[in-house]
Amino acid sequence: MALGSVGTDTGGSIRIPAAACGIVGLKPEWGELTDEGVVPLARQFDHLGPMTRTVADAWLMYDVLRGAGTGTGFTPRTIDLRQLTMGVPEGFLFERLDEEVERSVRAAIERLQRAGARTQAASLPHAAQTPSVYLAIQLADASAYHLSTLEATPELYTPPVRARLELGRYVMAEDYSRAQALRARLRHEVDHALASAHVLVLPALAIPAPPIGAATVPVRGGQDPVRAAMLRCTQLFNMTGHPAISLPCGVTREGLPVGLQLVGRRGGTAALLACAMAVEAELGRQR
Repeated sequence: MALGSVGTDTGGSIRIPAAACGIVGLKPEWGELTDEGVVPLARQFDHLGPMTRTVADAWLMYDVLRGAGTGTGFTPRTIDLRQLTMGVPEGFLFERLDEEVERSVRAAIERLQRAGARTQAASLPHAAQTPSVYLAIQLADASAYHLSTLEATPELYTPPVRARLELGRYVMAEDYSRAQALRARLRHEVDHALASAHVLVLPALAIPAPPIGAATVPVRGGQDPVRAAMLRCTQLFNMTGHPAISLPCGVTREGLPVGLQLVGRRGGTAALLACAMAVEAELGRQR
């Protein structure tokens, strides 16, 4: 319907719908684009970024949103895939995926390898603690922002939203402090993994778009709650603040899109976009 749109991403809400719909979704580095005028969910994790059909369009919107774009003469750059080193974070971020999603993502990585990109294992030892760390900080932050209206006009919130905001009032200080310490450790681990790789490569969404109203979805190893499955691969990088992008990398047998996520170094959103341009061009040729 348009060249693109602006999304907000606290745990994945740019990259998740982008992956589910077969488009491109860019979450720049935390704080890089102003979120002035946006009602916050968790101010420490909230990001704003473009959702578009192509990486070039995402780059154009990103350039304008950060105030650098002039509207004329914009030329996105790319890199030679033979110069690209990709870190593959096995373990938590590749566990409990839908089988077809995993097949498509690994096939995309293999295609990039055949085109000359190098891969290496990326160690994120504490990635499995992401959901609990995220929840303690996000709930407390959201509850603090909404405290006055929660007390004055609680009936204006829908029951599910009100329940989650109320939960944040019961996060203990010691749990919040522990979560912040683990968050710092996770940021260090992602930085370390990217010290010898240009990007991390992993799924953007662990499952295809789920049926409306589904409570659980099938994944390798059983069934997972929909919310947990959808956030699994994205929310870590909201906590660490690294730029990340989702781009299409195939479809399931039912024709549902699969998204590939690239994560770049802090301070390196433009470099991430250059890598994504090269990846998009190669995957587009091979489909």
